[in-house]
Amino acid sequence: MKIVIATASGNIGRRTAEKVIQAGVETILLARHPEKLADLVDLGAIVKPISSDDTRGLIDATKNADALFWLTPPKLDTPSLSDWYIQTAMAAATAVGENGIKRVVNITSIGAGAASNLGTVSFSGNVESILNQTNANVLHLRPGYFMENFLTQVESIGRDRTVYFPYASDHDLPWISTDDIGDEAAKYLLDDSWAGKWTHNLMGPENLTPLQTTAILSQVLSRPIEYVQLTIESIQQQFALMGATPDVQKELGNLFRALGDPDGIYATARTPEAVTPTTLEQFVKNKLLPIIC
Repeated sequence: MKIVIATASGNIGRRTAEKVIQAGVETILLARHPEKLADLVDLGAIVKPISSDDTRGLIDATKNADALFWLTPPKLDTPSLSDWYIQTAMAAATAVGENGIKRVVNITSIGAGAASNLGTVSFSGNVESILNQTNANVLHLRPGYFMENFLTQVESIGRDRTVYFPYASDHDLPWISTDDIGDEAAKYLLDDSWAGKWTHNLMGPENLTPLQTTAILSQVLSRPIEYVQLTIESIQQQFALMGATPDVQKELGNLFRALGDPDGIYATARTPEAVTPTTLEQFVKNKLLPIIC
């Protein structure tokens, strides 16, 4: 079996790759910065420096592949995220069709395509539609809000004892570890018994408000952690300093408004199939505590 994993250096892609490599199958990893995956090469993977919008490169890299893992990578300096999502999805779909790939596991979002003004949640729906037009069996995994977002705030948690997000303190979100997403993706990539085109929500073990998350952080880290709600405008300014174009800033603003809407996509009902095992307590102990000063 041959499996190709795009965006392999990200949190979800790397976890997926680790599990697929452990299964002993031929593993091709695609990344713009292959040096970040040197340890996986030592484990037997082959890394190719191919961008997600490189149609010719994707076709060549996926020859004779049985399955493809797809995740649209973030790109702040693109003129339009909407166009970027379509462009990369078309490149993936072309490679799938050209090489007759049998299975595709695609990472999108809860609520993908539910409305046109939800930022990348809306754009994920476009990706799903494009991949569904291929002859492949396609599974769209739709996860909730990443616990790993706390890792971008290590300095403020350790120094200021504060967590910052643009959501009301009583707004509950379906927190999920990217490890659990990668585990689910690898499971379906390695399983050749499923067929069709379908979606699967992944919502972690429970919904938590920002205040509930800081209570957990406070307990595990043995220090009081406060929550501060940021304005969406201030986050857009931060993205501007990181090189985001004006349209991307607007699109990301729409995303945060969608995620913070109490009657929006995160009001999705929970089902047993959407539950994943890693709790926030486990995440903080395993990933955050070891690197907090």
